[in-house]
Amino acid sequence: MAMQDITHYMRAGTLSLTSLPPLSLYIHLPWCLKKCPYCDFNSHEVINRPSQIKVHSSIHATSSSTHLNTDLSSTTPAQHLHLPIALEQQYIVALIADLQSALPLIWGRPVQSIFIGGGTPSLFSPESIESLLSQIRSLLPLVAECEITLEANPGTFEKDRFRAFKNAGVTRLSVGVQSFDDAHLQALGRVHSAEQAHLALQEAAATFKTYNLDLMYALPQQTIEQLEADLNTALSFQPPHLSIYQLTLEPNTVFAKYPPVVPDEDTAYSMLDLIEERTASHELKRYEISAFSRKGHQCWHNVNYWQFGDYLGIGAGAHGKISFAHRIIRQNKTRDPLLYIEKALAGNAIAQESEIKRADLPFEFMLNGLRLIEGVTVVQFLERTGLPISSIQKGLAQGIQKGLLIDDLHQIKATPHGINFLNDLQQLFL
Repeated sequence: MAMQDITHYMRAGTLSLTSLPPLSLYIHLPWCLKKCPYCDFNSHEVINRPSQIKVHSSIHATSSSTHLNTDLSSTTPAQHLHLPIALEQQYIVALIADLQSALPLIWGRPVQSIFIGGGTPSLFSPESIESLLSQIRSLLPLVAECEITLEANPGTFEKDRFRAFKNAGVTRLSVGVQSFDDAHLQALGRVHSAEQAHLALQEAAATFKTYNLDLMYALPQQTIEQLEADLNTALSFQPPHLSIYQLTLEPNTVFAKYPPVVPDEDTAYSMLDLIEERTASHELKRYEISAFSRKGHQCWHNVNYWQFGDYLGIGAGAHGKISFAHRIIRQNKTRDPLLYIEKALAGNAIAQESEIKRADLPFEFMLNGLRLIEGVTVVQFLERTGLPISSIQKGLAQGIQKGLLIDDLHQIKATPHGINFLNDLQQLFL
């Protein structure tokens, strides 16, 4: 699907936005060493494949001999855990072509943050990441302190690799540890060990002023004592930012088909209580349902999502949300990586595009904004939806009456009870 002419987006519509929200850029790098059984993201294995994956012959002269390694295992030395350089280069050419096609949608708007997610972006070489960021800077105006995050898997770690990512222009690393227990890592299908996680975090802490550590809880057969051990190890690194997610069995995953035995609901709540208690004692403030940070270390990119900001998505399966004066649109890009390369180079990487209906905007806004512990402002709702406050008055009144929302004329904020029953609160705005 090719992008519409810009006049199509600028025509009269049902909304009237007085200003446009901040803009972020999301870049999806879709390859992983191994697909985790709980993962429902658009990620594609580069190992243990039954056949070689060829790169489209029209993209690179040597593509007919390019394929992904099929013999790697979770114990393969890190220096071998990279993508073929030809594939990296071809994908980056496609990303830049995708961005160039989308420029009319965001022309002149400064970019506040860039998030390189996956998949496993740290499979890409620092040289390829540097090339990508350099070309982005030549096409987009980035604010002076633009936050540039790259997701990294300890299984791809090798000495000085993270330092090379910093030299390439990355300002923030997000390290997907998930657990420091080898048995739990194996149950989650992770390709790294606890030792690799320690080494990766040591270099991240030594290299970056700010970084994120990802943990999961309510893992298969996990006890509260085991979670506490994971927390103790994580906090020993004094991370400036900590993301902690409860394991959920998402549809269309291996865990959905073959469900593991996970802690019951009461135990999961007790685990969350422990997480809140321990993080607070280490000066990590909970600012979002699953995010804790030291002062000045919130992830600006994610905050922009939760405050219903705009984000352009490029890459295989990337999603985007872009506002115009009279409408807000969502886009999805082609999911299959090699087909995406072909489509992006032809200028038609968009797989699906839709305009958010006026009636759906209150729920869409609240679905995001109420995840923030401090909530969102009434002014943000007015500016970013173009709707009057009367459009959510009924939901606000019900939330206050049920003890789920704080009664405040300026801030839309959940009570602690509302945070614990967030789904019930969000549904008031359907």
